Amino acid sequence: MIRHDAAMITSVSNQNESSRSNLGKISIAVGVALAIGAFFYFDLGRFLSLTALKENRDSLLVFTDANFPGAVGIFVAFYVIVTGLSLPGATILTLAGGFLFGAPLATLLVNIGATTGATLAFLTARYVLRDTVEQKFGKWLGPFQEGFAKNAFSYLLTLRLIPLFPFFVVNLVSGLTRVNLGTYVSATAVGIIPGSFVYAYAGHQLGSINSLKEIASPNVVGAFVLLGLLALVPVVYKRFATKPA
Repeated sequence: MIRHDAAMITSVSNQNESSRSNLGKISIAVGVALAIGAFFYFDLGRFLSLTALKENRDSLLVFTDANFPGAVGIFVAFYVIVTGLSLPGATILTLAGGFLFGAPLATLLVNIGATTGATLAFLTARYVLRDTVEQKFGKWLGPFQEGFAKNAFSYLLTLRLIPLFPFFVVNLVSGLTRVNLGTYVSATAVGIIPGSFVYAYAGHQLGSINSLKEIASPNVVGAFVLLGLLALVPVVYKRFATKPA
């Protein structure tokens, strides 16, 4: 009888915990959806365009010169929000950072903001979606999860280095895998350095830029692809080295 009562208490406790977990997931999903909806409803994206940046360059410079620490904090906070919510505009923010702070400092600030925002998006996807995805597609995802986890740093580094893969997609998909948080953060922080510097340096010459396509030239994209492929060398070597002779 005592065991039966204990089992019932444990079952009720587990149900309550599951209900609280589901409520938390729903609350976070609704909050993110409302924030994204507000961004598009109020057309806030118009402030994150190349035209808006060039039109407000003088006022931005004056504000930054007069409030440098505050400008740094605001810039990083905006970057975290944009990347954390997977909103468009990170490229424009990087250009603005290069214009306002110079390429070296802007690269550092972008790295802090982008890595923090990407980590928030990663954790959100993991908390809200991963259990559901694994329950529905676990038997198909098993081999992928195992292979990705073994070489997570190299794979993530490649995805970060090659600009063909959208930043927010990598954040969300990575959250559905079993990759270690530390590995995800380190690969992200290292992998976004080259691209951040290229766009920050371009932002330092803002007046001569008429289109974002001018920055992502075939030569630049080719260099990023080469870097991404080099990041896969350890994976290829490990695969061939472990094969029996």
